[in-house]
Amino acid sequence: MQKPRFRILGQSWRFWAMVLLVFLVAQWIVMPRMSDFRKTAWIMFPCIMAILCLGLNLIFGFNGQFSLGQWGFYAIGAYASAIITYRFGARVSLPVEGITLQLPDLIQKIIPVAEMELFHFDAGKAGLLLLATLAGGLLAALISAGFGYVVLLRLGSDYFGIATLGFTIIVQNLLNNSDKVIPETKGARGMIGIPPLTSFFWVFIFLILAIVVLRNLLHSSTGRAIVSVREDEVAAQAMGIDVLKYKVLSFVLGSFFAGIAGALYAHLYAFLSPQYFGSEKSFDPLIIIVLGGLGNMSGTVIATFVWAITLEGMRIWLPMGFEAYRFVIYPIALVLLMLFRPQGIMGRVELGFLRATKWPRRAGTAVPAAPDVGTETAA
Repeated sequence: MQKPRFRILGQSWRFWAMVLLVFLVAQWIVMPRMSDFRKTAWIMFPCIMAILCLGLNLIFGFNGQFSLGQWGFYAIGAYASAIITYRFGARVSLPVEGITLQLPDLIQKIIPVAEMELFHFDAGKAGLLLLATLAGGLLAALISAGFGYVVLLRLGSDYFGIATLGFTIIVQNLLNNSDKVIPETKGARGMIGIPPLTSFFWVFIFLILAIVVLRNLLHSSTGRAIVSVREDEVAAQAMGIDVLKYKVLSFVLGSFFAGIAGALYAHLYAFLSPQYFGSEKSFDPLIIIVLGGLGNMSGTVIATFVWAITLEGMRIWLPMGFEAYRFVIYPIALVLLMLFRPQGIMGRVELGFLRATKWPRRAGTAVPAAPDVGTETAA
């Protein structure tokens, strides 16, 4: 009998060791060589957008529901978490004094810092951020459950997309006037005073958890039911699958990811404006998942970084006075990609552990060969 292997969230210790290695390389070798702007725009913000887009890919790419409401749930998660940390951030603090290592000159050529602080953080602020992030995600999920059930019961296809776009517009207008109910949000003027608690550790760990949870879901019986609804609703219903149940499940989980991403965004830039959460921004995550490949997790993550680095990189690379042309160059490149590779960057190819597991064939299950009819007749 084969001994059970040690696994965390369905993944082996080798996977988590590789995740730790990637984190350490990015934290100690790559990011110290980058400016603060590039750390934020090229690494941390793309990780947040990847979480948001993975949720939309579950809704649209894997379940087949055309949705433009992801940006609205992104805003809900951002504001809900920001209100919590704004009110309690100054009261909660539990510093943990770690250790400081002096690095020798030889190691400083690899890790460009003289001192390295380990286990030095504020446990109170970290716990508050974790609580606020989960609260933002849960609030977005609860609202999406009510909205999704009512709308999905009556609408489908493109009509559902129009309804979710209307939801995003409603959310933005409510945020513009939210100061009448919650003064801290400042309404259309924008919310300030949000503690900047988001770090690379938080965006990285939430991205990895989102990928692992989504991968485990899609490779389960529930995930196969979700994908079957995308392929053919009538056939899925004929096989006994509750189509409405799995539509709502996908919509709620995708909205939960959006709320988590919004909470991390709020504490990364420490400022929220309702203008940023306008309906025109709802197309950004849709563009990203189409660019990477619908129904492809690897493509979503890769396309998010390509999208962010391209847009913000052209702000630096283009000559002074021509920065706005990036909004012309980028759409042209997107049109060319859709013409010559409509399936997106990755198509249906998943990388590494995201590929579906190939189960071994059981012994003794081979179908016996048919008897030779001519031989039996002769006998």
